[in-house]
Amino acid sequence: MVSIKDIAKKAGVSISTVSYALNGSDRITKETTERITAIAAEMGYVPNGAARMLKKRESMLIGMYLTGYGGHFYGDLLQGVKEELNRKGYDLIVCSGRQSHRLIPERTFDGAIILDAAFSDEELIDYADRGHKLVVLDRELAHVNVNQVLLDNKAGASLAMEYLLSQGYDHIYVVSGPENSYDARQRMRAVRQAIERAPHVSFSEIPGAFDKTSGYEAGALIAAEYDRPVGVFCLNDEMAVGLFDYIQSHTSLTVGEHIHLIGYDNIELAQYMRPRLATIDYSMRKWGALAAEQLLKMIGGEPVEAERIYVKLIEGDSVKGISNEG
Repeated sequence: MVSIKDIAKKAGVSISTVSYALNGSDRITKETTERITAIAAEMGYVPNGAARMLKKRESMLIGMYLTGYGGHFYGDLLQGVKEELNRKGYDLIVCSGRQSHRLIPERTFDGAIILDAAFSDEELIDYADRGHKLVVLDRELAHVNVNQVLLDNKAGASLAMEYLLSQGYDHIYVVSGPENSYDARQRMRAVRQAIERAPHVSFSEIPGAFDKTSGYEAGALIAAEYDRPVGVFCLNDEMAVGLFDYIQSHTSLTVGEHIHLIGYDNIELAQYMRPRLATIDYSMRKWGALAAEQLLKMIGGEPVEAERIYVKLIEGDSVKGISNEG
């Protein structure tokens, strides 16, 4: 590997002069800089990124931590992050798993975006105490080096429940999410508040895991208990897809006639389901872009405030009121 020392020897200058030239310093003439950079290119010199990071205390890399890589959820979110970072000259590294947590204290990144329940609040506060800049998408933390860009989970779940309750069903199932998920906990809080305001409606909670399999299993349970039209709120679209699959494939029941189904996230697949899946929509790309924008402001020493992402109801034929049934 070609070193700065090799370039200096060939150019007949000092190592410090080569360093000035390669770092664009104005301490040497333009002509000298051009001659040295030409020699470096001819010799195939590649800058040492680790050395640059130690000297300038920046890597121009941002880490994003996810619970996992499966499902249809992350694509637009990551695209939003990437586009905003690239616009400012940064690159993105996506991580998952506990071993990758060490990359934060090792300062591999200039900052990190967290959407990963594997981090405890205490761990993140510890990193923040050491000066690491963090944006969290999945919890509320009060620290000068932590900012929050959160979905308006309560508003979305309230919209979904109000939509089902307005249709006249006297029983509603809710397929919940992982216990360690902030989004799931916030959505279930809004669900319970809505049920408290509708004492005439019976309610069943089915444990879910935010994946297609748990939705499929919930579909089997609901079908086995079915005796009249019911409303079903899956706390994300992945589970709604699994539930839809079971009902359509293994029963004589029909979504939108017997099982009235609403999800959350408006993933791309939901838009092509027939009947069209009712769901809660928000811009995942905007969520990612705003998280990246806020993190770069923090890194640059600019003030930031906690943000919430607006949500809205997308109606679909997967939900029809009892009065609309033939």
